[in-house]
Amino acid sequence: MGKYTFVSINFKNFSRIIKSNYYRFFYTDKKLLKMLYKKRIGKDLDLENPTTFNDKLQWLKLNWYEPIVTKYVDKYEVREVIKRKIGEEYLNELLAVYDSVDDINIDKLPDKFVLKANHSSGQNLIVIDKNKINWDKEFKNMRRWLKTNYYWSKREWVYKDIKPRIIAEKYIEDLATGKEDVYKIFYFHGEPKFLYVENDMKMLSDFYDINWNKLNVTQHYESSKTIREKPKNIDLCFELGKKLAEAFPHARIDFYIIKGRILFSEVTFFNWSGLSKFNPEEYDELFGSYLDLTTIIDKRYTPKICKGESN
Repeated sequence: MGKYTFVSINFKNFSRIIKSNYYRFFYTDKKLLKMLYKKRIGKDLDLENPTTFNDKLQWLKLNWYEPIVTKYVDKYEVREVIKRKIGEEYLNELLAVYDSVDDINIDKLPDKFVLKANHSSGQNLIVIDKNKINWDKEFKNMRRWLKTNYYWSKREWVYKDIKPRIIAEKYIEDLATGKEDVYKIFYFHGEPKFLYVENDMKMLSDFYDINWNKLNVTQHYESSKTIREKPKNIDLCFELGKKLAEAFPHARIDFYIIKGRILFSEVTFFNWSGLSKFNPEEYDELFGSYLDLTTIIDKRYTPKICKGESN
């Protein structure tokens, strides 16, 4: 008998790659967004007269473009933005940055740390004991990270031109173990309107207005069904976020509060990519009313012009 070589294939990853490439080459931006919206939200996407928050996020993907935004979603480049606008003290410690997986020297890193892809969402590795990690396997995963352009899956253009890197950050136990929540604040034309408090590990989140009144709405995760205690320095988070969001029609600015210390988490411009239902749906309309699309002229955010003011 002849000899056969059997190759182990992760069919889930293989399927994801095939689907991503199919969307990339056979779907225009508008066609893909309409298809995804119908599939996820359950109704047709309205790009002609968008009124809901999710509709308007899809509209922004197609009709708003400012290159500087890329720096805000790049988990490495945004550090300079944070230093300049609100201060280095709000950043977690950066241990190293790598352009290639081959550059990663585990021996030079502490026993505990976190590795992240700078150019996407959810590509993280929390290392509690580096001696217990299968590094051949994880390096293979990270090489896959670096080959992935997050833009193509849901056409969030903010990710398209990021130079892929791996960053190593200090391990913070309360974050890694899910003891601390993340405060995700939604800004519209530079002003905070509401936030949700999320614990990703527990898959729970609660919406509040900026006066800390709980809102009877859910999205993606179930509510914790409790009234959380208002953090003493959440108002400072609101003010810090304003400095980051002031130049944009909409942004979600995320912070951690760990034993009283505020740490910046990330900036997001397309919450759940505008593809997650609100329950009840009336909040999709309410939140959408905060975003004025007439401030977008020739794909640029121009609020002063729209108010009849000069630049």
